[in-house]
Amino acid sequence: MTTAKSAAITTFTTPSDREVVATRVAEARRTLVWQAWTSPEHVPQWMLGPGGWTMPICEIDLRPGGAWRFGWRQPNGAAMEMRGVYREIVPPSRLVSTESWGGDWPETVNTLVLTEENGSTAMVCTVLYPSKEARDAALATGMKEGWSASYVRLDEYLAKMK
Repeated sequence: MTTAKSAAITTFTTPSDREVVATRVAEARRTLVWQAWTSPEHVPQWMLGPGGWTMPICEIDLRPGGAWRFGWRQPNGAAMEMRGVYREIVPPSRLVSTESWGGDWPETVNTLVLTEENGSTAMVCTVLYPSKEARDAALATGMKEGWSASYVRLDEYLAKMK
């Protein structure tokens, strides 16, 4: 069933050679969206990528210099992790952190900005890569599809949190 909330569109832009920006409007107040993004109770409920994935690891030390670590498991048992460090935290409007997938993937700086208007919250997430090549390699992974699927789940989860 498609509702107005789940029918929202995530837009992706590349405003520079090193950036990807994902934008979406959530039909929820900014404080609620902030909780969904920053609480280990909430993040595993929606930040899952493709269908069937789970997040058995969700560690969040929400303070400047605090670390975070997320780990996913796919239906076939394959697993992957990413981690980072919070650089800037301005509740409930701005979250800046590093992100590292390990191996050959370079570290990025991710900036989430939440802006509320009339009870809806615009989520603008900018990922800054060290090079155009790194950005383009990330885009080729299916990142946009997984991100979009997670945002659909976030919409559904926010509706339950209200």
